[in-house]
Amino acid sequence: MRLSRDDRRRLLRLARRAIEFFLEKRRVPEAEELGIECTPAVKQVRGVFVTLKKKGRLRGCIGEIFPRRELYRAVIAQAINAAVNDRRFAPVRRQEIPDLQIEISVLPPPQRVAGCRDIRLGRHGIILRKGFRQAVFLPQVAPEQGWSLEETLTHLSLKAGLPADAWKMGADFYVFEAAVFSEDENPSPE
Repeated sequence: MRLSRDDRRRLLRLARRAIEFFLEKRRVPEAEELGIECTPAVKQVRGVFVTLKKKGRLRGCIGEIFPRRELYRAVIAQAINAAVNDRRFAPVRRQEIPDLQIEISVLPPPQRVAGCRDIRLGRHGIILRKGFRQAVFLPQVAPEQGWSLEETLTHLSLKAGLPADAWKMGADFYVFEAAVFSEDENPSPE
């Protein structure tokens, strides 16, 4: 899952340009239309989340946990989804684009763990499943919020639409690690 610094920059540019293209032309672009060369590394099949922040505050975050398409295609789709389809926020407007900071989390397939004590906060992303409900937090969520494991699982239960203590009995847990990078760490010269 190693991505070079250049591949990380390439994916960040791809995400930004995909949002710009979609807001201008109202259709999902192909990578070639965005002027981005796709290397073998960005053609790997991986899960991905794209997070948008504006002035340090969440502005959108959508992704696909389970790998099902090439990374560059997933980045294009999820960047657009984070910008216009995250139901928690109004769609991003074109004039907001310069104020957005983009973060990408590239994911391997999740692995089931025996129980919540196998979860390592800050290292693992977490999927909680119970019945027909599920919710996910990326690895960086708990440390950013300053949550303990119990607080994290309580918030994850609520996010899944379950009672706060639903994680304590009968829940299944899956974990994944993520390669997380952002424009702040990988400025992309134009």
